[in-house]
Amino acid sequence: MSLNSIMPFNVNRNTPVVKRLLGFIKDQREENRKWCEKAVKSLEKKLKRTGGIDELDKAISTQNTNTKCVTIMRSLDGRLQIHLKKGLPHVIYCRLWRWPDLVSHHELKPVEHCEFAFHHKKEEVCVNPYHYTRVQTPDLPPIMVPVNTENTATTTTSPPLTDTSSSESSSSILNTVPANVNFPNSLEPVNALPQETPSPGYMSEDSENQDNKMDTSQPADAGSLTASPSPLVDMAPVFYNEPVSWCSVVYYEKNQHVGEVFHASQPCLTIDGFMDPSSAERFCLGIFSNASRDLSIEQTRRHIGKGVTLYYIAGEVFAQCRSDSSIFVQSQNCNRRFGWHPTTVCKIPPGCSLSVFNNQEFAAQLSQTVSKGYKAVFDLASVCNIRMSFVKGWGADYQRQRVNTTPCWVEIQLNGPLQWLDGVLQQMGSPQGDTPGSRT
Repeated sequence: MSLNSIMPFNVNRNTPVVKRLLGFIKDQREENRKWCEKAVKSLEKKLKRTGGIDELDKAISTQNTNTKCVTIMRSLDGRLQIHLKKGLPHVIYCRLWRWPDLVSHHELKPVEHCEFAFHHKKEEVCVNPYHYTRVQTPDLPPIMVPVNTENTATTTTSPPLTDTSSSESSSSILNTVPANVNFPNSLEPVNALPQETPSPGYMSEDSENQDNKMDTSQPADAGSLTASPSPLVDMAPVFYNEPVSWCSVVYYEKNQHVGEVFHASQPCLTIDGFMDPSSAERFCLGIFSNASRDLSIEQTRRHIGKGVTLYYIAGEVFAQCRSDSSIFVQSQNCNRRFGWHPTTVCKIPPGCSLSVFNNQEFAAQLSQTVSKGYKAVFDLASVCNIRMSFVKGWGADYQRQRVNTTPCWVEIQLNGPLQWLDGVLQQMGSPQGDTPGSRT
């Protein structure tokens, strides 16, 4: 028996450039080595025709962002399959040679001079890992809060507000029949990077309904989130701290809470209809029993399938519909960004994703609301909760008017923003002159 026949990955049969590229792989775990070798050899075959393999070798060996684009043809769905694993090509090779812990394409941003970056949607896709940078979590400035609540007591009696985040209390929002919008064609599908600003088509469906419009004024710049302190009031900073569990998920069947609360500590969380009872990256709804479950719930549970994947990346939450059926999302933070009424429900079809929460936008909103008093800040708690139903929607366009009449839905509580809000409220103290029972 020859030596080559017993070597695990036929290393000696690889070309010199493949051997070098394999040596640069960041993930050197033995169980992944065979797949990594297949990924590199597959890429070499694609690049032989264009001569791009030498440019790739140069980029990786020198770690130089000023190298040329290294391109392969884009597939119909944008993804690349290598030995039973399927993913976006630039993510695969960035994970291979730069960031083995890379979770999603949402974490990647192309360099300015990359002509064939994935999100350009050209026929060719650049897979040069040094043509992409990793999105960094932005620093959130502290919220400046009055130290002496007696000096700010009068702010609780301020006139009606135009900002819907404060003018509508949590109870009134919950009792409002939500408007509906469909996932617009103008937004990018899941295979592309999200746009930073919505196109006009995204908001067109509600543009003629004045009752469903809200204040679309621009949020404060990230560098000017702190409120201007009054010369008569001392201000204290309240800082944002990232919690161990970035969100908690509660599962409901109609108006009944079912199962245990799931606390997510990983940046990628899938909520699906399957049976895994113990995964840190999956919350499987299929394992829960309910003696009062009716036929509509049973039928809906069968269609949840792969459900939804939540990505928490650089202070932003993305929801990707992986089910064969649409998901329906109600997020006040997202609605405020696009100028929709806070109760609007957005339908996200299979294969699409949407940014449903942004910490920087919440920071701007919280900073603006502090000057409006304790109650206005307290009402922001509802902004930190996202409601999401599977298969069946709710709202003005549906038979079901409220989320608690849909067969299967979840409430996602964002722990970081809620804890930040709690710190601000503790600093503000209790609302003066508005204690229950103080009025006759």
